Amino acid sequence: MILCDIGNTNATFFDGRKIWNLSIDEFNTYEPKEKIYYINVNEKVAQKLSNPLFIDIEPYIKLNSTYIGLGVDRAAACYAINNGLIVDAGSAITLDLMANGCHIGGFIMPGITTTLSSLKNISPRLDIPLNSQVDLECLPQRTQDAISYGVIKPIVNLINDFASGKSIYFTGGDGEFLSRFFSQSLYDRMLIFRGMQRAINENKEILC
Repeated sequence: MILCDIGNTNATFFDGRKIWNLSIDEFNTYEPKEKIYYINVNEKVAQKLSNPLFIDIEPYIKLNSTYIGLGVDRAAACYAINNGLIVDAGSAITLDLMANGCHIGGFIMPGITTTLSSLKNISPRLDIPLNSQVDLECLPQRTQDAISYGVIKPIVNLINDFASGKSIYFTGGDGEFLSRFFSQSLYDRMLIFRGMQRAINENKEILC
């Protein structure tokens, strides 16, 4: 069985053993040879998904939530967790709180790369790589640390405030990096796929 999470930049596949990515341009020329169970947030691939080998599992992700407009990728990640805070850290960072299998709510903020790009657009002098080892307990004394502190510290503080001591589940490209700032955290690259797999398992008679 192959699962596929289609985003705005890449389509990420999982076959039960390995994960691989295709750019959206590559995905649009991709020809499946077996069923692909997918979720999708990218309207640009609608024509490609008309192939009957692509099976949309969004209708089968029955997340208990009153949130209006929740993206299917966020819903899938939440579907894998009963209790805790889910942080999907990519070009945008989404935070969603789950309690006893219910989605309580969440919010969206710019990701690390997005924030660095916005600073670069202000001035070329701010086009400086992130110092991933910056000390968040000390006031910075050089520009690289000042930028890194200003990017990372607000994200860490918001996650801490929202988590309130609950377990934190990180996923996404920057998830592993951010998870290092929290003792009660777990980085799970498979989180969205685990939610997708749960939806498939609950609907095997229909989907398989």
